[in-house]
Amino acid sequence: MPIDPTVAIGADLGATEFSWSSTDVLLYHLGLGAGAPPTDPRELRYVLEDRLHVLPTFGVVAPGFRTFEPPAVRFPGIDIDLSKVLHGTQSIAVSAPIPASGSAVARSRIADVWDKEKAAVIVQETTVTDPAGAPLWTTRSSIFARGEGGFGGQRGPSTAVEVPDRDPDRVVEAPILAQQALLYRLCGDRNPLHADPEFAARAGFDRPILHGLCSYGIVCKSVVDSVLDGEVGRVASFATKFAGVVFPGETLRIRVWATAEGCTVTATAADRDDAPVLADTLLTLA
Repeated sequence: MPIDPTVAIGADLGATEFSWSSTDVLLYHLGLGAGAPPTDPRELRYVLEDRLHVLPTFGVVAPGFRTFEPPAVRFPGIDIDLSKVLHGTQSIAVSAPIPASGSAVARSRIADVWDKEKAAVIVQETTVTDPAGAPLWTTRSSIFARGEGGFGGQRGPSTAVEVPDRDPDRVVEAPILAQQALLYRLCGDRNPLHADPEFAARAGFDRPILHGLCSYGIVCKSVVDSVLDGEVGRVASFATKFAGVVFPGETLRIRVWATAEGCTVTATAADRDDAPVLADTLLTLA
């Protein structure tokens, strides 16, 4: 079905009530590779419930954490084959540190649809509140749908985050387990692109790729640990553009520049001549 921006833009995707527990947070952190080495007190803050600090990126996956079916890209005015879809951008802004357990309501809408001629970009915004209506966090994401452009819509903005013209203040290398994607898919994203070699081949990859949101969480954790001494409450927002893929078993090389507002960050695949993975990445301070 061709994309109809007149129907899609502004479409209300409804409200979802959800809850989470420390078990969900622990699994999410383990899905990012937390807990190595297992006796490091800095790592135990992510994997022991009696001292649990919640990474802000958990809020991105929390509403769909117990989703067990592969996602479908079907919204008002939009119906796209999942194999054509890649994650484009992701951001989260938190009102306060996310608690280790709680209940909330997520309300989503299609914020925009852009026509890139050879592809379409679909922007979704989700506002999360507690049951009484107090704001908790807001997420904004875009997906890149190959071959779905040319429907006559607006091209959309072209923005880039300027990287400081100096050496980074930190360089962190984050190894990815060979089975990382199989573990991370238990956090709700069952897209077979990350597990099924035949599906990955149909999507143009020689093997399954790591979830973009797993890379997103790994990079956020690396910045929080290396620059903010693990103090998750100092993060106000974290935003990125997915510039390329990383494969399970590779190593992410994360470069961090401290700024007055927070941190500018890039992430590359160290095993493939620093091929871009995350770009236009900003962490802002509370």
